Amino acid sequence: MPKRTRANTLTALLVAGLTAGSALAAGAVPAAAAKASSAPKYLSASQLPPHPSSSWTAGRIEDGVPEELQYCLGDAFLAYDVNHRSFRTDLETSARQVVVVTGSNSKAKALAARLNKDFRDCVSESSDPDVEVDYRDLGTLPVEEGARVHGVASVTSWGAMDIRLLSVGRDGRTVTVVDWGQMGGFKDAPVKAFKKTTTTAVNKLY
Repeated sequence: MPKRTRANTLTALLVAGLTAGSALAAGAVPAAAAKASSAPKYLSASQLPPHPSSSWTAGRIEDGVPEELQYCLGDAFLAYDVNHRSFRTDLETSARQVVVVTGSNSKAKALAARLNKDFRDCVSESSDPDVEVDYRDLGTLPVEEGARVHGVASVTSWGAMDIRLLSVGRDGRTVTVVDWGQMGGFKDAPVKAFKKTTTTAVNKLY
């Protein structure tokens, strides 16, 4: 059953995921790790869930945690070198992929578990009478060491609606997070296509 709760940070979180997609840094320097031949590979723009009226543009691979994920997942990433790639469309839809190479399979397993927990907890924490949040665990995917998919929709008292899909997957000692967001609700979310994107993201790492 969907878990309904209220969270005063979620609207800002979801909106950040949308607006930042329109501000990809064209001059960003690719992360050094991405240049190594043994480095994990990232999604391409064509592997994102198809947009009905706009195409995706991929940014460069950059160091650090994207701003949109700092609030919920920033603490979990503190001990690791993190790289990410941002994606955008010409409309208010954006996405991100984060990749972390840990020191061992056990560390990656622990990181993936914490990321899943931190995202769920972030959705549930705090309250705001003007924001209603619907969190859904969208299940696991049988890819490499596994992936879990989350969904969260928010509706404000003044009618604004946002939908976000986020997944955490693991291949050996490497963890990847895929994050997608736009205006709307679960009826507007390409859950099946996002699960395919997540499967591709984990398979493509190596």
